[in-house]
Amino acid sequence: AAAPAAPAAPAAPATADSPGDIVSSEPSSFHPLPHQPTDTKAWKIHYRSTTAKGEPNTVSGTVIVPQDGRKGPRPLITYAVGTVGVADRCAPSAGFPKGTTLEGNLIQQLTLRGWAVAVTDYEGLGTPGDHTYTVGRAEGQAMLDAARAAIRLPEAGLGKDTPVGIMGYSQGGQASSWAAELHGTYAPELDVKGTATGGVPGDLLKVAKFNDGLYGSGLIFMAAIGQDAAFPELRLDSYLNDKGRKLIGALRDSCVADGSVLGSFKTIASMTTKNPLEQPDWKQRLTESRVGGARPDAPVYQYHAFADELIPYAVGTKVRADWCARGANVEWHTVPVGDHVSAVMTQSPYAAQWLAERFAGKEARGNC
Repeated sequence: AAAPAAPAAPAAPATADSPGDIVSSEPSSFHPLPHQPTDTKAWKIHYRSTTAKGEPNTVSGTVIVPQDGRKGPRPLITYAVGTVGVADRCAPSAGFPKGTTLEGNLIQQLTLRGWAVAVTDYEGLGTPGDHTYTVGRAEGQAMLDAARAAIRLPEAGLGKDTPVGIMGYSQGGQASSWAAELHGTYAPELDVKGTATGGVPGDLLKVAKFNDGLYGSGLIFMAAIGQDAAFPELRLDSYLNDKGRKLIGALRDSCVADGSVLGSFKTIASMTTKNPLEQPDWKQRLTESRVGGARPDAPVYQYHAFADELIPYAVGTKVRADWCARGANVEWHTVPVGDHVSAVMTQSPYAAQWLAERFAGKEARGNC
């Protein structure tokens, strides 16, 4: 992450040649909560990936492998976390050794099944430059390349025949949905068995309009940082008034808890001299991150809380409708009780069980 006043620095050029190649690795550790032991080994990795513009970059992440004595191939989940913030210290890899990564307990559900897990930090979160938050293509590519990197990490003991599952919720739902759509063209050699995705922000313009001035409005301003990081020609700073510049500067150094409070109940109009979301170039870039434009080539388990207060339910059902219209195999679940955050906690065990059935070779029936 860049200092607030400085332009985003480009990510360091990778010395590795192909997407998914390991640039560096070092031992780490995985603790779902502070000091909570797990029977796992973990490595922090830097690996080659690709920006939304198709240029090589380096992304960090974590590979976690259960130490259960299992011989032979074990499944691998490439896992994308929900919004953590845009400051480098918010990266999942920074929190795992301390037990402060928000979804640590959800990830432990996977390692207890004997599955290896690769968790991307996403572009710019723990590496130079601003985090490209909400830029779907960059997130999806970082997820697929995290799986490649885990398979190429000798210590992990995985092989080219490793069955792969894709999993994520919220921002991770956008990332996992993009990974599902990109798999066939970007990383077809990965043996992807299925994708479990939820709370998908499939249409960023609709999500922004829904949250403007409300509890979740901080997410809009974080998304503006992310889009501007991927596409500096959008010139976010040229739209900000003094209040907006102060807020964006504070958000660049915030994680999700404080960032959400800083940005909540603020309108786009109160922070800008004119609304970037009404400009053709911003509209175009946000539209490029829509989910539903391509058919996932492996089955999908998708869920969304009916009363989601951050990502409208109708945005999730539109993703389902678009995928179904393209002939995808989608098993849809409405979460009838709860909100955005509670849905991932109640549904993760079902999503993991659905992936277990895919790894076991059972047919995915879908309910389009």
